Amino acid sequence: MSAPRLKRFVEEIFREAVAAVDAERLVRTALRFERRTLWVRGIPHRLAPGSRLVLLALGKAAIPMARGARAVLGDRSDRCVVVPKAQGEGPEELSDCVVIPGAHPVPDGRSVLAGQALLEAVRDLGPEDLVLVLLSGGGSALAEVPRAPLTLGDIVATTDRLLRAGADIWLLNAVRRRLSELKGGGLARRAAPARVVNLILSDVLGNPLPVIASGPSVAPEAIVADLPQRLQSLGVWHDLPDRVRTLLVGPEPVQDRFDHVVQTVVLGDVRSFVEAAAEGCRARGLPVVVCGTRYTGEAREFGRFWATLARSVREAHQPWMPPVALLAGGELTVTVRGSGRGGRNTEMALAAALALDGCEGVTVASLASDGDDGTSEAAGAVVDGRTAELLRARGANPLRALLENDSASALGLVDALVVTGLTGTNVNDLYLAIVE
Repeated sequence: MSAPRLKRFVEEIFREAVAAVDAERLVRTALRFERRTLWVRGIPHRLAPGSRLVLLALGKAAIPMARGARAVLGDRSDRCVVVPKAQGEGPEELSDCVVIPGAHPVPDGRSVLAGQALLEAVRDLGPEDLVLVLLSGGGSALAEVPRAPLTLGDIVATTDRLLRAGADIWLLNAVRRRLSELKGGGLARRAAPARVVNLILSDVLGNPLPVIASGPSVAPEAIVADLPQRLQSLGVWHDLPDRVRTLLVGPEPVQDRFDHVVQTVVLGDVRSFVEAAAEGCRARGLPVVVCGTRYTGEAREFGRFWATLARSVREAHQPWMPPVALLAGGELTVTVRGSGRGGRNTEMALAAALALDGCEGVTVASLASDGDDGTSEAAGAVVDGRTAELLRARGANPLRALLENDSASALGLVDALVVTGLTGTNVNDLYLAIVE
């Protein structure tokens, strides 16, 4: 199959996998409302006369999740706040909802306005009231209320430094929870004694509830006790603001009871995303091996590994016989050393292209389910054994581009980028290797 046809094939598989974790559909099918009772995956939550229903949506999939809930609830919610990612244009209209876009991946003033609006929406509620929280990835940055005496500037500096150092989501969100009034169960605390129900679209491997969007509406996990040591190992501890370091070495916040959080449902995650992609390959007659859905680490290192595995299948028929599609899921990180344009998926793809250089019959893709890969303005990229040579023919140096974190600029020269725009969902990333 030619390179353009293989790229189209990959894009079709990706679209089908994204559709399988469509946020609006997942929420709509999880809910039912009748006779003053909200049913959530078969569990009833009764609303007495005078009970208030509060609808909150936070994350990259906030708009479609809110649409799904409104399709079931209609105008029955008494308060509604929706916090999506700011896109540059005006906020989308949702009848009777306050829509406050926040910033991502580093919070800004809009994020603070959004965080304050979420806390205000759950003020003065009683035990007969119900708060329906729709959470998706990205919420950690999109809404923020700094814990005293921190300023937004403290949180911005800390977040930016951790991202540039390649901190994984577990460490990043462990720090975020210590610095915030909203995260780590803060929203649920403010909502008490009202009942809280969570519908979650997970973008964290293994679906740890306190980590997804930094867990604003679920019981927090025990605070990571060795945060200072882990940050020192990452080489960032002494770069953090003094007030941040003081909070991180201080006593842990008192943990409250969370009996009022009565139901939490994970609607979709990377496993369902990858399995949908696998089913798309099988439907087209291509054998599939799913190699796991919890990959982490440096994007360029994983790209080399993934390409080397595919080369082994192609050239040595080990550990599987071609033709075959190898699929996996995860979320990689990038330690930023240069000033180029790219993201974890384009960096993985460019590293794979270098490892595949000259190898025929292997195509590799790395794609973000939300369509938003760092600063690449793409979901990711599709490469093969000719990509590196094509880049050289265009006057580009693929190795230098990789070292300067300029993967998107390079891959854009050879039409390797997959540009989808925001997909409205967010469940980590898909890694695909097609071995002919």
